[in-house]
Amino acid sequence: MEGLIGLIIFLGIFIGLIASYWIIFTKAGESGWKCLIPIYNLIIILKISKKPIWWIILMFIPFVNFGAIIMINLALSGSFGKGTGFGVGLTLLPFVFAPLLAFGDAEYVSD
Repeated sequence: MEGLIGLIIFLGIFIGLIASYWIIFTKAGESGWKCLIPIYNLIIILKISKKPIWWIILMFIPFVNFGAIIMINLALSGSFGKGTGFGVGLTLLPFVFAPLLAFGDAEYVSD
């Protein structure tokens, strides 16, 4: 029974994150379905975060990827007019902060 409850919670968080990133991509002018494709979704996040595409390589280097993820999330929050604290929240608690970014009043700031 506990395993079933855990599975339901996991699926709820997973579906919530997919829905959140779908909306985040849409807010940034990208098609929402792009969040579903592995690696390609990272390229789109780099584009939204205004980071160079070659940063995708950093995501495959052990330990370096942790720093890259933090920097990308900080830039992603900045792209929506949010601060450093929000970027840290995206990194540590994405299941809380991604829905806040997606369903809140944040708008994509394109320079």
